Amino acid sequence: MTYCVSMLLDAGMVFLSDSRTNAGVDHINTFRKMSIFQRPGERVMVLMGSGNLAITQQLVSMLREAMAAQDGRENLWSVPNMFEAARHLGETLREVHRRDAEALQNFGIDFTAALILGGQIGTEQPRLFHIYAAGNFIEATPDTPYFQIGESKYGKPIIDRVVKRHTSLDEAAKLALISMDSTIRSNLSVGVPLDLAILKTDELKVSTHISIDAKNEYFAMIRNRWSEALGHAFDELPNPDWIGKGDQLG
Repeated sequence: MTYCVSMLLDAGMVFLSDSRTNAGVDHINTFRKMSIFQRPGERVMVLMGSGNLAITQQLVSMLREAMAAQDGRENLWSVPNMFEAARHLGETLREVHRRDAEALQNFGIDFTAALILGGQIGTEQPRLFHIYAAGNFIEATPDTPYFQIGESKYGKPIIDRVVKRHTSLDEAAKLALISMDSTIRSNLSVGVPLDLAILKTDELKVSTHISIDAKNEYFAMIRNRWSEALGHAFDELPNPDWIGKGDQLG
């Protein structure tokens, strides 16, 4: 399983992904879910994927092949804006479907893939897209400035309560890590190492890209202090005053 989250803010964008697949009691593999495409000063894009790993890896390989070919084919270096980048990604995903979907179905395997693409091209404002397995997509808005893919339910409540378009990049990175910690605690199939990437508006390059493992001091501190803070908040809440008073219904 996978958990990826990205936030589109006035100051820029934050991307966070885990790297665990095929989790089980004695079988855990690590594969990166984040790919970065950048020509500093011209364009920068971050892609994260969840679903069938063979599908998402083939998609990234096809994107890179088209970028390297220099044969006139549309690619992420040639598209004029982020909308066209998302459309190109969707069409490439449909090409993977045309190649493999029937064979997968013959083996009882569903064609599953979900993608997050965000970045900035030229003078256009940064944009963020959620691309579905069918190749169609939606774009983040001021009312919904973030997307999640994979095992999203555990890390969603904290983001819903906190994130706003004016949230700073530092706060958003902290929020993404808390959201990831909530997911890791509740689902064995999500785990470290994590990939964290930060883009600042109009820099047209990745300003921060780090790998976070179990020994990362900041992530360990976040996990411990957030757990303690939740415990303190719970203890300070009053108990319901109707406990022990018997059945008052009807």
